[in-house]
Amino acid sequence: MTNVKKAKMILDKDYKIGEVDKRIYGSFIEHLGRAVYGGIYEPGHPLADKNGFRKDVIQLVNELNVPIVRYPGGNFVSGYNWEDGVGPKEKRPRRTDLAWSTIETNQVGTNDFADWAKLAGTEVMMAVNLGTRGIDAARNFVEYCNHPGGTYWSDLRKSHGYAEPHRFKVWCLGNEMDGPWQIGHKTAEEYGRLACETAKVMKWVDPSIELVACGSSGIGMPTFAQWEATVLEHTYEHVDYISLHQYYGNRDKDTADFLANTMALDAFIKSVIATADYVKAKTRSKKTINLSFDEWNVWYHSNDADRKIERWSIAPPQLEDVYNFEDALLVGGMLITFLKHADRVKIACLAQLVNVIAPIMTSNGGGAWRQTIFYPFMHVSNYGRGYALNPIISTPVYDSKNYTDVPVLEATAVYNEEKDELTIFALNKDMNDTLSLECDIRNFEGYRVVEHIVLHNDDVNAVNTEANPFNVVPSNSGDAKIINGIVTANLSNLSWNVIRLAK
Repeated sequence: MTNVKKAKMILDKDYKIGEVDKRIYGSFIEHLGRAVYGGIYEPGHPLADKNGFRKDVIQLVNELNVPIVRYPGGNFVSGYNWEDGVGPKEKRPRRTDLAWSTIETNQVGTNDFADWAKLAGTEVMMAVNLGTRGIDAARNFVEYCNHPGGTYWSDLRKSHGYAEPHRFKVWCLGNEMDGPWQIGHKTAEEYGRLACETAKVMKWVDPSIELVACGSSGIGMPTFAQWEATVLEHTYEHVDYISLHQYYGNRDKDTADFLANTMALDAFIKSVIATADYVKAKTRSKKTINLSFDEWNVWYHSNDADRKIERWSIAPPQLEDVYNFEDALLVGGMLITFLKHADRVKIACLAQLVNVIAPIMTSNGGGAWRQTIFYPFMHVSNYGRGYALNPIISTPVYDSKNYTDVPVLEATAVYNEEKDELTIFALNKDMNDTLSLECDIRNFEGYRVVEHIVLHNDDVNAVNTEANPFNVVPSNSGDAKIINGIVTANLSNLSWNVIRLAK
């Protein structure tokens, strides 16, 4: 028999963490595996448009309501010559991609991706190569993309059929430059100096852009957090964000410990904020550096399979994690954690969007379907717009292999003042017991329960496939109700919950 545990939550519309920047619901497309070729782009597919973009994929991206997509990498960007991907397709060179040991055909490049982004209703977060290249290529790239005309590079763009500039707003200064696996791997001093000088000239070409400096490749790097401090000491007045990357896995098949990783994520974010603010104090700056968590996800299922990939093939399947139900729970918990830091985490990119560690999967020539992680991302992206509130939570806790005092209830809420909507996102991490939630929202007078969405499955390893795409899906089966300003709901064990309220 299932036991019932109790948790309490208090929400007040005046207790705000900060306004949610919609870009925390961003994603990532890298020239890697089948993310581009066979993912967003497959000429000859029955559902491809005249430019070769798969309309079934665009429809699913639209469901996710993704406001920004990072491109073209990732490790790929550190060896990428952007000029290879513009101009007539028949003249574009084929190159060896040393990052992933494949052949890059360059049939999709900057302008093509800008076209796709418009169809997908998203902005482009562009990256420049600071591995094999530097200041000159970066300033020319900004001029090509964003300058209105009358110069060599902007007129070259016009000759390629793009009279209007793309006006890409956010640019990444390289990728994971502290990683020895990176083409052009650098020390913090080397990267900091290069990033500073590159940032200066990019903003001289277009002062309206925002720039992201590379943080370390993860909290487990030996360079963390001295890397962040050194890089920001060089770049502080010239950049707007510092990046964070983090992936989690469950090789030990320990669900309780796996779901507790939200505690490590929270600590990681706090440590980067502290480091950035230390540099602010040290440099006597008046500006605040915010965070761009531009790679995050669960990633471990496909690691061994990728060793069998044939070198120098074109768009082979790589990093194609098949996500299970417990992965969806952690993804929901990670999104809640970002909302808890909405005052400083302004950009986040689920890595990646299609086929490569992605919420959307396709088969070449076949269908497209939603992985389990699709659903919590869709819910938070669509209903998590407005102000992140600062809830007061009382919850049972548990200990796992690597964590102590893990909250059973992981929860937050977003208040959309314009629409008079309040949405509670709640994750019950308990392996066995239902959690009885009591939430005081008396400050939200006249609100009613619109729906209580639940994502639950008795099998933590349940997955969605092309043959069985609706094996793990949410339902409106929750029992949330409101009486005298108190919301009550039973959250089943191991469940993701979205309680939507409105006037």
